[in-house]
This record gives sequence, structure tokens and C-alpha cells, in this order.
Amino acid sequence: MMKSEALMTTPTEQNVKISNVKEVLAYLAQQFPACFSLTGEAKPLKIGIFQDLAQKLQDDATVSKTQLRQALRVYTSSWRYLESTKEGVARVDLDGATGELIDASQAEHANKVLDESKARAAEKRKAKIAEAKAKQATVAAPEKPAYKKTANKKPATASNQTKVSPTSVKPVVDVPAKPAVTLERITAEHIVVGGKVLLKLGQNPMLATVLEVNKDDVTVQLGSGMVIKTRQDSLYLA
Repeated sequence: MMKSEALMTTPTEQNVKISNVKEVLAYLAQQFPACFSLTGEAKPLKIGIFQDLAQKLQDDATVSKTQLRQALRVYTSSWRYLESTKEGVARVDLDGATGELIDASQAEHANKVLDESKARAAEKRKAKIAEAKAKQATVAAPEKPAYKKTANKKPATASNQTKVSPTSVKPVVDVPAKPAVTLERITAEHIVVGGKVLLKLGQNPMLATVLEVNKDDVTVQLGSGMVIKTRQDSLYLA
């Protein structure tokens, strides 16, 4: 009987060391499902939850205190967690029991951190898009090598010269500049999968098709086939 139980021992029971934050969070969600989650709406955590975790897992060699701190920092700074930190929502302990309510100052701080995080993410996306456009332009228009002009050994004969008829020369006509296009920001109800929108990249808006809508994040496909994930505030009515 003891031999059979030894064969059924799980990796957790053998204290297999976890190596990254993602695995730590998955482990916490497995051990404390009423407190931690990996998908859906997150629950605000009790203040001092780290001490509770350290005490509960003090004999568990799977995770260290340093990993717990890192995992809690990542978990509580995620957009999903910050969006759940609203005034009047109760915090939970490791067993899911509700405790103190989030006050206005705590909710305001969480909302400020969320806005700053989204702004940094938007700047990174813009930088990546600009970098991709620069690379694409470099590939499309490679620099032409300079060729040294050499003199013709034989003068061109009259039969090889092209005669230009005066009637074939067309006068140059000034083309009036196109007026600037006025863009109208699009509202959330007009952003639907399969719908057409205008995406402003640089100075020129480009027609795109909506592929996916995830809250403020929208994934679109340009006419060239390029798929871009952008923000709702970067889209305009087509």
C-alpha cells in the first residue's frame, strides 16, 4: 500500500521548484482558487495577504518568499486586477472570505495606475508600428548604387536618334492640392467585428477592417493584409 501511494505522488507533493512568475500565479490560483484567478474578473486582495501566504506556504518548497512578492506585484498591477479595484468592493482573504471595503482614495489610486499603464502600453505600440513602417519602407525602396557615367565610344547616328514632335510635348498643368481630410472619431457602438474604420498611421488615415474588439483594444486588418492591435481612440469613422 505504501509503495502504491508513493507512485501516485504528484509533482507538487514532491516540491518541484517553480521557475517563473507565470507558474507561481498558476500555482496560487490552484492552491487558493477562492482568492486568486487567472481569467475573468479578479478579486481585490486583503491588505497584508503576503504575510498570510508566507505563513501558509512556509513548509512548501515549491515557491520562495521572493517569488511570492514578485508574483503579487505582477498580479496586483495587471489591468484586470486594477479594473476590479473599485470603491465599495470588498477585499478577500486566501479562503475567499470578504473583509474591508475599498475606499474612494484606494479606488482613485488604482484608476490612476491603470491609466498610466495603458498610456505606456499605447506609446510602446506606436513605437513598434513606427519601427515596422520604417523597416517596410526600407525594404520597398532600397538605396540604388551610384553608377559612373562613361562616354560612348561611337557617336550616335542620325538614324538612332529619336525625333520629338512638337505636338507630342504636353504642357505642364498645375494640379491643385487636395484639401485636408477631416476625421471624425468613432464611438464604441460603431466598432463591430467586420466593420470598416479609418486607422491613422502617421499623417494619412488608412482603411481597415475590424477583426476583434476587446474593451478599449481593437485588432484591425489593413488592405495590405497587415494586422494591427490598436486603441479605440486611434480609430475614426470610415
